[in-house]
Amino acid sequence: MASRTTVPHPLPEPLVELIAQRFRVIGEPMRIRLLDTLREGAMTVNELAEKLGTTQQNVSKHLGVLAQAGIVGREKDGNRVRCFIADETIFELCELVCGGMREHVAELDRLLSVPR
Repeated sequence: MASRTTVPHPLPEPLVELIAQRFRVIGEPMRIRLLDTLREGAMTVNELAEKLGTTQQNVSKHLGVLAQAGIVGREKDGNRVRCFIADETIFELCELVCGGMREHVAELDRLLSVPR
């Protein structure tokens, strides 16, 4: 794994705002589903809408937010535009969150299964 720049502590206010903005961008269920679907590879808006059972307009709206944040990119493919993951580190964040959730659920399960 490549070394990363150390994050300052305490966090400067402008950095706090950038971090919060990033979490707001990915903190929407449809965007998480879009990112997860794009793990399979680049897709058009139509393909994503069909896979996710939603409208092209809904997909386009959320892809726009993800693209503006630099998480998703777009490339021309003939007369179509294919969307792809532009920032793979988003999946590292998802893995960390999922790992933390697994630990939390396991702990809750352990606590609830203790005989009283």
